Amino acid sequence: MFDPQNLAPRIDHTLLKPEATQPHIEQLCAEARAAGFASVCVPPCYVTSAVNALYDSGVAVCTVVGFPLGYQLTKVKFFEAHQALADGATEIDVVMNVAAFKSGRLAEVEDELSQLAELCHFRGGLLKVIIETALLAPEEIVLACELCAEAGADFVKTSTGFASRGASVEDVQLMRRHLPAHIRIKAAGGIRTHAQALALVQAGADRLGASAGLALLTPPDADQAAAHEPSAY
Repeated sequence: MFDPQNLAPRIDHTLLKPEATQPHIEQLCAEARAAGFASVCVPPCYVTSAVNALYDSGVAVCTVVGFPLGYQLTKVKFFEAHQALADGATEIDVVMNVAAFKSGRLAEVEDELSQLAELCHFRGGLLKVIIETALLAPEEIVLACELCAEAGADFVKTSTGFASRGASVEDVQLMRRHLPAHIRIKAAGGIRTHAQALALVQAGADRLGASAGLALLTPPDADQAAAHEPSAY
């Protein structure tokens, strides 16, 4: 049963800023280990460092592929994912090719995601597909969810955090209605407070991607102050 006082196992503690340094990643990993977060989500160049820092902690290492725009060629994304898994990542957050999707090249999009899902599963990993809900109409969100389900994704994720907006309760509710029960949802982008996090989980999110992971654990009476902190996701 969901415990609203224990959000930590649902949080992917995230640092994807282009200026992220090695000490920043070490701090992120230390925080994740102490809090018992589900994973850290780090740039591909820091996967090995994160794996070493989190050895025997129970915290997974996640990284991004095709990030943040998603329109790289399939073979490039496949190589990125292959290298990340070889470096020790066990969760891959890949950006769907929204450009191809909006061009009606649906079979191409599904085939790419199927290849990545097969690779991740062969290596014992999970695939999360970022559909970037800020760029999609509701009917496109539904269609993207259907493609992800057919491709064998483990999660469908709302956002990169680099678009005009991030996760919304309405997007998560729509996704949950149209995804099979076994496919989980990751909400990400602009999640800064315990109240926001709780609302998204209650809407159907299984994971939360946030740079403000520690703030999400803060009791609700401190949320107002936390909401004024700048977002780094």
